[in-house]
Amino acid sequence: MINFKKIDFSSPAVQQRSMALTIFFFVILVIILVIVTPLISKAIDLNDTKTNLVFKLQKYERILAKADLISASMANINQAQDNQGYFNLQTTDALASADMQEFIKKAIIEAGGQLSSTQALPVSNKEKFKRITVSVRMTGNSQVLRKVLYKIETSEPLIIVNQIDIRPMRATRNRVTKQMDASNDLNVNFQAVSFMRNPA
Repeated sequence: MINFKKIDFSSPAVQQRSMALTIFFFVILVIILVIVTPLISKAIDLNDTKTNLVFKLQKYERILAKADLISASMANINQAQDNQGYFNLQTTDALASADMQEFIKKAIIEAGGQLSSTQALPVSNKEKFKRITVSVRMTGNSQVLRKVLYKIETSEPLIIVNQIDIRPMRATRNRVTKQMDASNDLNVNFQAVSFMRNPA
C-alpha cells in the first residue's frame, strides 16, 4: 500500500518555496514583456521593411533592364521626327530665323507678290523645343497669297502660319479719268513659326 505524505502548506518552508516560484515566474513574465516582446515586434517590422525593400529593388532592376530599350526607342523616335522634317536643324536661333526669312522672301517673290518686311521676334522656349517666330508683311492678290501660304505650309522644316491679318489695299485715283480704281491687291500681315530642339 502506497503511503502519501501529507504536505503542510502552512509551514514556513512551503510558503517560502511557493513565494520563490511566484517571484521566479513573475521575473520570467517581466523579461518576456520587457525584452522578448519588443524584440519579436522589431523583428517583424524589420522583416516587413526588408520585404518592401526587396520588392522595390526588384522593381528598379526591371526598370533598369528596360533602360537601354527605352533609350533606343527614344533615339528612334527622335530620328524619325528629324527624318520627317518637322524641326529646323540649324545650329542657332539666329541661323534658323534667317533661314526662315530667306525661304519666305523667295516664296513671295516666286508667287508674284511683294515683300514689305520681315522681322525676327524673340525666341520662346516651350518644354524641349524653341519656337522661332518671324513677323511678315507682304502685298499681293488672292492668288499670290494662296500660293505663298501653300508653299509655307508644305515646307520642310515645318512652318506654321499664325495670326494672319488680310486687308484690301486702298483704291487709287486714276490720273487720266480722275476716277477711283479699285485694287485687287491685299495687305497681308502674318507670323511664321518654326521649331527647333533645345540642346540635350
